[in-house]
Amino acid sequence: MASAFSHAVASLAIGRVTPLARDWRFWLIGAVGAAIPDLDALGYWAGVPYDSMWGHRGITHSFFFAALYSIVAILLFYRSGSIDFRTRTILFISFFASVSSHALLDACTTGGLGVDLFAPFHDQRYFLPWQVIRVSPISVTQFFSQWGLRVLASEFLWIWIPTIIVFVLAGIWDKLRDRQSI
Repeated sequence: MASAFSHAVASLAIGRVTPLARDWRFWLIGAVGAAIPDLDALGYWAGVPYDSMWGHRGITHSFFFAALYSIVAILLFYRSGSIDFRTRTILFISFFASVSSHALLDACTTGGLGVDLFAPFHDQRYFLPWQVIRVSPISVTQFFSQWGLRVLASEFLWIWIPTIIVFVLAGIWDKLRDRQSI
C-alpha cells in the first residue's frame, strides 16, 4: 500500500481541481475518504485472510465502497436543501475520486496480492501496469525504518510531486481566469 499520508495528499490534488467552493467538510471528507480503505488492515488482527474479499485491499478498496462512502458523506454532511443536484453530483464525483485514488495508488505498488476493485460483484485482484510505488509496510514500527524511507522517497516522486504540480497549474489557471474576468 502507499502510506496514509500520501493517500491524503493525492486527495488534495483531486479536491483542488473540483469546480466548486470548498469548505472544511469538503477537505476533511476527501482526506478521510482517501485513507479509510486501509481500515481493512485491522482484519489481520481479527484473523481475516489477506486474500479474502474482506481482507486487506478487498472490498474497502473497491469502486463500490467508494460510491457508498460518497453517498453516505453527502447525506451526512450536505443535508441542506440549498445544495442543488449539480453540486451534489460534483461532490459525489470528487469524493468518489478521492476514495478510488486509494485503490488505484495501491494498484501501482510493488507488493501485495493486488486490489479487489470490483468487489463485491467480481472477486479478483488487480495491479495496474505501472507498479512504480514501493509497497509500504503495514507495521508502524517497520514504517520507521530504511524500508519506510524508501517508500516515502518513492511516494514523493510518484504522488507528492504530481500533487504539487496540480496545485501550481491550478493556481496559474485561477490567475489567468481572474485576469480575464477583469
